[in-house]
Amino acid sequence: MFQRDMLDNGLRVLTADLPYAQSVAVMIMFAAGSRYETAETSGIAHFAEHMFFKGTERRPSAREISGEIDAIGGEFNAFTGKENTTYYVKCAAEHRDVALDVLVDMLRNSRFAEAEIEREKGVIIEEMNMYYDTPRDFIGGVYEGLLWGDQPLGRDIIGRKETIRDASRDTFMGYLDRWYRPSRTVLGVAGRIGDGLLERAQELLGDLADADTGEPEPTAPYANGRVRVSTKQSEQAHVILGVPSRPLGDPDRYAIQLLATALGGGMSSRLFTEVRERRGLAYYVYGLNHSYTDAGTLYSQAGVDIARIDDAVSTIAAELRKIAAEPLPADELEKARNFTKGRFVLQLESPQGLMMFGLRKEVLEQRLPDPDEVVRGIDAVTSDDVARVATDLIASDRLRLAVIGPFDDPSRFEALLDG
Repeated sequence: MFQRDMLDNGLRVLTADLPYAQSVAVMIMFAAGSRYETAETSGIAHFAEHMFFKGTERRPSAREISGEIDAIGGEFNAFTGKENTTYYVKCAAEHRDVALDVLVDMLRNSRFAEAEIEREKGVIIEEMNMYYDTPRDFIGGVYEGLLWGDQPLGRDIIGRKETIRDASRDTFMGYLDRWYRPSRTVLGVAGRIGDGLLERAQELLGDLADADTGEPEPTAPYANGRVRVSTKQSEQAHVILGVPSRPLGDPDRYAIQLLATALGGGMSSRLFTEVRERRGLAYYVYGLNHSYTDAGTLYSQAGVDIARIDDAVSTIAAELRKIAAEPLPADELEKARNFTKGRFVLQLESPQGLMMFGLRKEVLEQRLPDPDEVVRGIDAVTSDDVARVATDLIASDRLRLAVIGPFDDPSRFEALLDG
């Protein structure tokens, strides 16, 4: 399904040709995100993503860039993660080269004008205010700060107001010159690709100079308490309760995925059934595993009744301990397996979803993506595998709790973690 080619400078081109499709997704992913920043440049990866849309020499304004994509009925956007940053255009297949030309022009020739940088600082600050005022989003940052502290994985992608206000053109150029290099770049194209893609890619990107970028510092073990509270007057509390887990390439990754699915994947999962349906403690509740290249976490997130938060935390903790103490029944394991495979297959149905899967494998795991390998890995998981990883990962002394709500004393929650 996927083919990998390499340009003369080491930049990889990943393709997935779907001749029946009428559209194409053109994506460029960099192995660079917020964990590649220093404490002094926190937020610059996300800020740079904004600035790439502000104008180039050929297309001097954001209006001209967006107008060219509007003129072909396309959609374009970008997103910054902790370990990657992605820019993309989705459009009718006949306009593939327009999409590619606009993306490359933005990423190679954006001006980063000082006046635009100063203007965009206000936009970023307001985005930051919106993030802080949206507890369902901000709780993830509180939790990862508890897990990893003041190291890159523990910092918010959006950065801090101080570092945003201090950013200059030189700040951007230093970050981009270090990390936006061919060896860390993959061009992905999925859908009805057409002819001549590699030749066009070589013309547009083949002369980029590569350099040895090095790697960011590995994530270090961190411990600074079991509970972190962000005090906010609100009508609902938001909580994340979880444990450290394993990196992306861990041999037990599929067993952990099925464990997370049994816990909190879908409306018949253990957490949804017990926390919402039986007890009415939360409007939303789910569980998942999130892995980075050298770390991970298995957790549950919920929005809960403030007056019953103790019951909610105790119930979630009990469900975590229960799944570690008792093997999954055969029927529940099969349900989790089929749920996981079904969601994976649905992701692959669209050119964008297919290529996002491929790029994450290629960029983060340095592996040619193979959907069949994923399905085989899920199929190979046994009840013993799930029991083993659950027992290894979940223990009361490993539980970590993040809370946003009208509370100011973390210690009041600590006893709830022990059962």
